[in-house]
Amino acid sequence: MKIPSSSISRISLYYRALLLSKHTSVISSQELANLTQCSAAQIRKDLTYFGQFGRPGSGYNVEVLKKELKKILGIDRDWDVALVGVGNLGLALLAYKGFKDQGFNIRFMFDNDRKKIGKSKQGIKIRDIKNLKPIIKSNRINMAVVAVPQESAQDVVDRLVASGIKAILNFAPLVLNVKEDVELLNIDLSMEMERLTYFLQRNKA
Repeated sequence: MKIPSSSISRISLYYRALLLSKHTSVISSQELANLTQCSAAQIRKDLTYFGQFGRPGSGYNVEVLKKELKKILGIDRDWDVALVGVGNLGLALLAYKGFKDQGFNIRFMFDNDRKKIGKSKQGIKIRDIKNLKPIIKSNRINMAVVAVPQESAQDVVDRLVASGIKAILNFAPLVLNVKEDVELLNIDLSMEMERLTYFLQRNKA
């Protein structure tokens, strides 16, 4: 059964809410709903995709549910990540503490700028993108973050896929093509800002 991507996003939301929750032993679906601004019915529906958690009328054991959600999300282990593009955005992502806190470790960085190649940032050497494939393959990296200009994004993604990467987080503002067995998640920061300006303009009317 294919799980809706919206449900996966909410599972992440539920997990974060549990981390911040003051409930130390048991939490009800309604209490979790209050923390996440989702409905209790939606929470129960999302969780049933993955099995039975808790008992009707008894709520969920907080520690057990956190453990199960971590397993569902695959964050009950560490993941090595490749970062392609070591510009301002790439460096900001490298410095983002949330990645490491959740077990996402940027192990390799690649760029095509000769002035950057060979230098190190936060103890990680910047490597020539021409050497991407053998490094990715030999280290069995499955996940990559793309923070390059849009004109080179498709070429970079093609290189990553050819190297065996199966999951890509893309910050380039365009639609990219990948094979069906590769999971591609696009984050267009400008598009998100445009959504905000739309609501600002609409509220002025």
